[in-house]
Amino acid sequence: MMRIRHAGRQYERDPDKTAVPLNKESLQLFKRLLAYVRPYLKWMTVAFITLLFSVALGLILPLVVQSLVDTVLIDMDRTMLNLLAGGLMVVFLVQAFFSFAHRLTVAYVGERVIADLRIELYAHLQRLSLKFFADRRTGEIVSRLTNDVSLLQQAITENLVSLVRQVLMLLGSAIFLFYLNWRLTLLILTGIPIMTLTMVWLGRKIRAASKLVQDKLAEAANVLEETTSGIRIVKSFAREAHEIGRFTARVQETFEAAMWRARVTAVLAPIIGFLAFASITFTLWFGSLEVIAGRLTAGGLVAYLVYTIMVATPISSLAGLYAQFQSALGAAERLFELLDTRPDIEDAADAQPLPPVEGHVAFRDVSFEYSAKTAVLRQVSFTAESGQVIALVGPSGAGKSTLVNLIPRFYDVSGGAITIDGHDIREVTLHSLRDQIGIVPQETILFSDTVRANILYGKLDATQAELEAAARAANAHDFILNELPDGYDTLVGERGVKLSGGQRQRVAIARAILKDPRILILDEATSSLDSESEQLVQEALERLMAGRTSFVIAHRLSTIVNADHILVLDQGRIVEQGDHQTLLLNRQGLYHRLYEMQFASVRGKNGRLPTLGLTLQK
Repeated sequence: MMRIRHAGRQYERDPDKTAVPLNKESLQLFKRLLAYVRPYLKWMTVAFITLLFSVALGLILPLVVQSLVDTVLIDMDRTMLNLLAGGLMVVFLVQAFFSFAHRLTVAYVGERVIADLRIELYAHLQRLSLKFFADRRTGEIVSRLTNDVSLLQQAITENLVSLVRQVLMLLGSAIFLFYLNWRLTLLILTGIPIMTLTMVWLGRKIRAASKLVQDKLAEAANVLEETTSGIRIVKSFAREAHEIGRFTARVQETFEAAMWRARVTAVLAPIIGFLAFASITFTLWFGSLEVIAGRLTAGGLVAYLVYTIMVATPISSLAGLYAQFQSALGAAERLFELLDTRPDIEDAADAQPLPPVEGHVAFRDVSFEYSAKTAVLRQVSFTAESGQVIALVGPSGAGKSTLVNLIPRFYDVSGGAITIDGHDIREVTLHSLRDQIGIVPQETILFSDTVRANILYGKLDATQAELEAAARAANAHDFILNELPDGYDTLVGERGVKLSGGQRQRVAIARAILKDPRILILDEATSSLDSESEQLVQEALERLMAGRTSFVIAHRLSTIVNADHILVLDQGRIVEQGDHQTLLLNRQGLYHRLYEMQFASVRGKNGRLPTLGLTLQK
């Protein structure tokens, strides 16, 4: 690692990732970018042909100037002057048409390439596993799909147009310079290596600075995303000033990195410009000597000067374009790094679709760890028969959420196996597996859309009758029609913020009912609701669970009295299992202790705990 210091701060950069732009890595980046252009090769061919005509017509001007000086001004030929002026007007008009066609065509290709890249990036994100999103901040991901793609978009559209035009203008002007006076041209070309080495050296620094700017932008975006989504927490703790300071610090770091990039970029253009215009001065001096010696006409010298300016202008522009392309390379590197991230969870090569299941789920010596040093589940074994309700209880960190997350393969087991109706879930396709599993989390997340769209997420092609039947089963139909301004077409706001907690839960339950899964996973969905909402949600959950194999994470033991089987987890192991009656009779067990802790405040007059209809035996 190397450290880059600017504005009193140090930033670490990997030298392998900021190497000289003409190395294999940069060429590989260009090759990958060009692969996105290949489907539009016909359009690019049209763009190149129209550009050739546009540049060629622009190169006529110095030759006209030569004729003007050597013929019109010396011979005082007005007829020739009128012909030259009229011809130039026609040439420039035709050139304007070709320039328009070229710019429009390149813009179309560039915008299509960016659209394709955006879609591919988003589709790739959808295929990545939960571990990827757990290890990365949302702001960083959003920054890559917005800031980085926008930077690349400018390079592929506007900058690409300018680059190709300037290169062709440079080559065409150089050819005419050799034609007019090859000796003078050879002398001027000796300055080209100096310009090239300067551009490469500064370009390396610009690329490093640009990547740093994008990284700092991602950090600022992350703070913005966190505080926006958690605005209630910010305001409840009166931490507005703290968050403003935190965001200001990130923006200040972005500003400092951007100014470092600006300083490096600001050095490049003047240096190249000085070298270019110094060559013009030399041309004027040496060319005048050639005119005196009779090897060049006065008109030829003027034309030569115009062509020299035509060479100098592209070289000066190329310096700026080079800096911008270095910035784009940094963005491309970040984007391709994201595209090259492989999902942790993928279909096996021979994976088969999971047929419709009854819901028989078996854990066989299942172990799991998020890292080598953190074992979460150890040798877990149990069987859930079709239609049973399996409750999971235990202290915080016991592994309850991890256990249910293994069933839809959000994570893969480290040891053992999970089967559904005898099928190892690692041997079936992810889509067919998750298509038969429904999840109702404790913290309900709704999309910023209508109530209708959120319920239809469970079955996109459901009819209106199916939609309303699911809403009625979830105790949601009445409040949707009577309490929401636009009924099923009411917008729920970001994450469903316009609905109450109970309303959000019932919409989520309706979504799950519409999906009609054979296996259901419930995180305690009533723990944060008021009594009235809890009763309505509990009724909806009972309808949802009917006839399905259900896994319920229980935070309140009173909600799982009627579970068919209860698994008591502690430190990643099943320490007890059985029904409520059996577990409660074991006074030394963890279940009894948890039960006693929850109901200690409602002991009866005799000092005993309520039994919820059970008689405890001494």
